[in-house]
Amino acid sequence: MQPNPPVENNVTEPNATPAHSKKTVFVTGGTGLVGAQLIRELLKQQRTIKALYRSEMPADMHHPGIEWIKGDVLDISLLKEVMTGIAQVYHCAAIVSFDPAKKMEMFKINIEGTANVVNAALYAGIEKMVFVSSVAALGRVKNGRTYSVSEKINWTKETSESNYSKSKYLAELEVWRGIGEGLSAVMVNPVIILGAGDWTKGSAAMFKSGYDEFPWYTTGSGGYVDVTDVVKAMTDLMESAIEAQRFILCAEHKTYKEIFTMIAEGFGKKPPYKEAKPFMAAIVWRLEAIKGMLSGKSPLLTKETATTALASVHFEQDKLLSYLPNFRYTPLGDTINRVCNELKLKYNLP
Repeated sequence: MQPNPPVENNVTEPNATPAHSKKTVFVTGGTGLVGAQLIRELLKQQRTIKALYRSEMPADMHHPGIEWIKGDVLDISLLKEVMTGIAQVYHCAAIVSFDPAKKMEMFKINIEGTANVVNAALYAGIEKMVFVSSVAALGRVKNGRTYSVSEKINWTKETSESNYSKSKYLAELEVWRGIGEGLSAVMVNPVIILGAGDWTKGSAAMFKSGYDEFPWYTTGSGGYVDVTDVVKAMTDLMESAIEAQRFILCAEHKTYKEIFTMIAEGFGKKPPYKEAKPFMAAIVWRLEAIKGMLSGKSPLLTKETATTALASVHFEQDKLLSYLPNFRYTPLGDTINRVCNELKLKYNLP
């Protein structure tokens, strides 16, 4: 299902020929953290872009090079119409949620939506697609509370009980199915993506916690990558001859205490100093579940996120660099300082 030819036969540097700049690009999830950054980069390359948005077109992204289209990836007729004449597709649209109440919506967008994008791409005969998956789709090889993740493993119920993980794994299967039917495609599996997005949700919420001097930290660790590096990897892979592959995108590994300390220091705030023990996390996620049922709001902490916060995960980083030997990740300290400064401007912070 997942071809893995020898690396030496697939190392291809990005093709920077002017012909690519004339090709129209279609981006799903154009208002998200990755999609918005991708569009900014494509505009720098003077690309012509069609971008999909679900509810509200971003006020700060009006540009003559972008045609914004209202709709979603569940509308197969719209997708086929939009992809007419399209050369390249970046599929970034997805729901990231660990709230059990959002399982069915997430499955429809992440799995059925990806199937629709693949089918429309095959119908339109596009040249290539880059799909933004997640390391969650890869599953984890467990050793106590320590986990190892590489591109060679797949999600199973034994390696992860997360509904989000399952949805991304099944979405990847739709892309592999498309590849089997003749679609040229490649997938990226980012770790925690750092960027100046909406800091009330997603990974950007880590920065709000740091700014608010949230005192607690857990003993787990994970991988981190700059959103600009995610986009650079995506565009480099798009412009290469590489296909039928997936790549973990991970710049560095840090403990949660280390990462929240770096963020707090980036804002000139007090770093976390209280360790959240496992029994405390177990109590909190249960209380949050009850509160969510009573209020109808998504819980701030779930069983899945509590488990993740206590685990130490290591992601293999070699594959992308073997296929794109000139690629370099941004140092994590530089990323955090830049994002803190961008958020200060965005939210008028002192």
